[in-house]
Amino acid sequence: MSLDVIRSTLGDRLPALLSRFQVPGAVLAVDAGGERFALAHGVLNTRTGVEATTDALFQVGSITKVWTTTLIMQLADEGLLELDTPVRHYLPELRLGDPDAAETVTVRQLLCHTGGFEGDLFTDTGRGDDCVARFVATLGDTPQLFPPGTMLSYNNAGFAVLGRVVEVLRGRPFDVCLRESLAVPLGVTAFATDAYEAILHRTAVGHIRPSADAPLAPAPVWSLPRSNAPAGSMLAMSAGDLLLFARMHLSGGAGLLSPDGVKAMQQRAADRPAPGMPGAGWGLGWEIMNDAGTVIGHDGGTIGQAAFLRVVPDRDVAAVLLTNGGDAVSLYLSLLPPLLRELTGIALPAPAEVPADPAPFDAARYLGVYSSRVAELTVSRDGDGRVWLHDAPKGIFTQLGPPAPAQELVHLTGDTLIVRDHPGLAHPVYAFLGDDGHGRSLYLHGGRATRRRAVRQP
Repeated sequence: MSLDVIRSTLGDRLPALLSRFQVPGAVLAVDAGGERFALAHGVLNTRTGVEATTDALFQVGSITKVWTTTLIMQLADEGLLELDTPVRHYLPELRLGDPDAAETVTVRQLLCHTGGFEGDLFTDTGRGDDCVARFVATLGDTPQLFPPGTMLSYNNAGFAVLGRVVEVLRGRPFDVCLRESLAVPLGVTAFATDAYEAILHRTAVGHIRPSADAPLAPAPVWSLPRSNAPAGSMLAMSAGDLLLFARMHLSGGAGLLSPDGVKAMQQRAADRPAPGMPGAGWGLGWEIMNDAGTVIGHDGGTIGQAAFLRVVPDRDVAAVLLTNGGDAVSLYLSLLPPLLRELTGIALPAPAEVPADPAPFDAARYLGVYSSRVAELTVSRDGDGRVWLHDAPKGIFTQLGPPAPAQELVHLTGDTLIVRDHPGLAHPVYAFLGDDGHGRSLYLHGGRATRRRAVRQP
């Protein structure tokens, strides 16, 4: 099928899909061998009714981590940094809750999310150019969940640390490094590192539900704190400009990164923690999307916005979907996997399906409370023997609407359970890993590890 036919077909489908999944606005963009198209539909803000256009800015969230990784790899190309050197060599001031981990954790381990310390930390350290440095200075009591290098657990704070490494070695604030080392040489123009820049463009706002039965409404704040900028709290750009970044990686670095650096980022460095979980693992910055390692990408989620980037290096194809609320994951599943299959012949793994007749399982090992600074996850069993997950958000996530209702978990495979009933096309999957010394799982893992809360013995 020609790219023109694909564009026409997707253009016809997009309005109905946005309506079905209650997504206020979206932009879809494709680069296939240098031939490009972009489609937009909906509105950027339901309060103002401003139309979504292909040049509009959306927050790209954690896709920023691939940009941060590229900055790190540029430093490696220049001989200013070694990936397997402990981070402490570049940041002597780094402190974590576990002094041994702070001494030994390497740059590579942070790049592939195996640093092992709790990572969902969103401490607001102000809007000044010193905010990343001040954030890193707050990590001294951060719990170490497992020794560095022993397990994959998604870690936002680790990328803030990497952003600070960039600042120290370049002698400039992170946002300046991002612009001068990548955005400007790439020719990116629809690009903002904060709200002050974003307001100069046609810019999306996120949408959330203030209560369970309320309609989507513009979020009360535009972004997460600037302290987490290297992890993806603020960066916004157009879909077309994000494709310029993807094209750099498809083109062997385009003079901004060495071909060896590009290749190293795409090699699997950490495997998914358990069978049944989505994805295959992580490279350096990139998520490895399928077992064959032929598709890489990254997703981004901020306050009411979600972004999806998929890249197929062997087929010279990249695709981007940017959204500002609603069931963005279901929209992604309805658009990008079929599109990539049509363009490349590669089928991405489908989301795990709930078994028609789930096998019985002994839940005793899983029951309990798993706690982090952003959530309290309680696994309980009711009188009928059904197992439930209660997710109570903490901190900044309490601003994002009411807590989700309890979700029933049923057996998927091994120590992996799946949510039985879910309104979207992808049912969440959780693995229960490790042993707390009493025959119970030590971690509940849904992409990041959350440790069982210790119970004081009488």
